Amino acid sequence: MNASLKPYWLDQSAHEPGSLQIRGLGKQYAIDGKQLTVLENVNLSVKAGEFVSIVGTSGCGKSSLLRLIVGLETEYSGDILLDGKRIHATSLERGLVFQDHRLFPWKTVEQNIAIALKNHPLTKNEKAQRVAEHIQLVNLQGFENAYPHQLSGGMAQRAAIARALINKPKLLLLDEPFGALDALTRVHLQRELQRIWVQQRSTMIMVTHDVEEALYLSDRVVVMDARPGRIKHEIQVDLPHPRERNSLYLQRLKDELLTELVGSDHEEPKPL
Repeated sequence: MNASLKPYWLDQSAHEPGSLQIRGLGKQYAIDGKQLTVLENVNLSVKAGEFVSIVGTSGCGKSSLLRLIVGLETEYSGDILLDGKRIHATSLERGLVFQDHRLFPWKTVEQNIAIALKNHPLTKNEKAQRVAEHIQLVNLQGFENAYPHQLSGGMAQRAAIARALINKPKLLLLDEPFGALDALTRVHLQRELQRIWVQQRSTMIMVTHDVEEALYLSDRVVVMDARPGRIKHEIQVDLPHPRERNSLYLQRLKDELLTELVGSDHEEPKPL
């Protein structure tokens, strides 16, 4: 039997902590009384500790897929399993970072990060220690008592990443996490995220429109096609971390990825 076609109950990697299995996933929305299929027969396996990026043209269902993995939507066909258990609601096992930081403006950095531990069965001192550890993890020492409006966009997003990681989720999902930042800040935070991932080895899935970002950070890049959304191509990035952005290997993969997304220079461009 082809390993990629094994049912999840025969796949040993499906039961490793932080492993994700998606099998035959479909999602529809009712619009004007009609059923619109946004995802169809999506199959994806993510190993524990793997960094996977999802790219594709607008409307291909990337964000819908992420919402289903998080558990923000529960109506779907097929299976989404984390460590072999079906996802049916949100959980502290899955952290989420949005494009905008979504920090509470009336709370300090320390308070914004600590709020994620509100229902966690830790003592007050243990919570304070974990908050301090995660402030250090994202290099925000000295800004514990700063409010969001006193931070740069990159600093606020680092605080959001710390808040998402503080519960030590098995799976961290990132939805265009650097999309609202300027180019230099984005490059800096990509390095920071790479450092955090190498240090923590959490399983990470990121949706992005930035092809270079996907290749720089990921073990694997998944290309989605639209109408309905489905996976049409995968690229393995066999390069150790930390990586050099000007690597010829990454440049070759970038050309391959762009061809999948928009076609070659000799083809009619695909609609975005």
